[in-house]
Parts: sequence; structure tokens; C-alpha cells
Amino acid sequence: MEHSIWLENLFAAVETVGEEGNAAVNFLRTRRTKVGFKHVRPSVGAFWTVFGNIRLNSYYYSYNTPLEDVRIKTLIVHEARHLQQGIVTALSVYGELDAWQLEFSIYHRLMGKYPHPAIAELMKLPLEYNRDVLRNGARLMQDYAGKEYRIDLLPLYPLGREIRYWLTRK
Repeated sequence: MEHSIWLENLFAAVETVGEEGNAAVNFLRTRRTKVGFKHVRPSVGAFWTVFGNIRLNSYYYSYNTPLEDVRIKTLIVHEARHLQQGIVTALSVYGELDAWQLEFSIYHRLMGKYPHPAIAELMKLPLEYNRDVLRNGARLMQDYAGKEYRIDLLPLYPLGREIRYWLTRK
């Protein structure tokens, strides 16, 4: 299948998840975001790049993946959220918690359940600048994705806020 046709079909599928899907697709189209595939470690479903692109893990996804697949659609919304956040927020536990909660709120609405008990717990966490909450969120992400999911390498807060915390303890 030609890539541009596949991408338009993918975007049309993402739009079917509701308001969040429409907003993500509008953002990605406006930015002319490139979406493709790359084989990476199994703990990653998809990722964004510093060049503003999105890559789906070819370990799980290909041009042959049915576009009705809920995970491919919610992953696109998740990665679009990171691009909207900007690199500083996206590279923090806070940014990940935001994107995970967006992704799995859609998943739950469409599927009627969460894919794992750790996700159900993650969804109960408030999205706030609270170090204990963010540590718990990181633990739950690894409970779901595995220890190879290196959320533990990210600062809890976006970098500027993290530095401020370490200087002032506030």
C-alpha cells in the first residue's frame, strides 16, 4: 500500500475515537507530521522524535495492521500529545503520565475496560506536580510495560521545574 494512502486511512481511523482523535489528527496534519515504522525494544509501542515525527514499533505494527486496532489509534493520540507538550514536558514523568492517561481514557471508553490492573491504578492518579504521585505513576508504567520501559531515566517534572525543585526544594 502506498504510504500516503495508508496515512490518510490511519488518520481517518484515529478521528473515529472522538474529540481527542480529531484534535490529534488536526494537529498532526497542520504540522505535516510524518508517521512511519521503526523496530525498537518490545516495551515501546510507539515514540515521537525530536524532528516532530511519530514512529510505530514495527515489532507490533505494520501497513497490514488493521486500522480498527484500538491500540494503534490510541498510540497516535498519545504521541501527538507529546508533540503538543513540547520536548521539555514530553521528556518527563509528568508528560508521560499526561499522555498515558489520555491514551488509556480513550482505550477504556472504546473497550469498556483497561488492558491491565496497573493501568486501572494509573488512571486514578491525579495529574499534578506531586513527586510521590509521579513516582507511583512511573512504577505503574513499568508494571505494565516492563522494566525495559525506562521511565526511571526521566526527571519527574519538566526540566526547568525539576531544576527549580532541586535548588529550592519547592
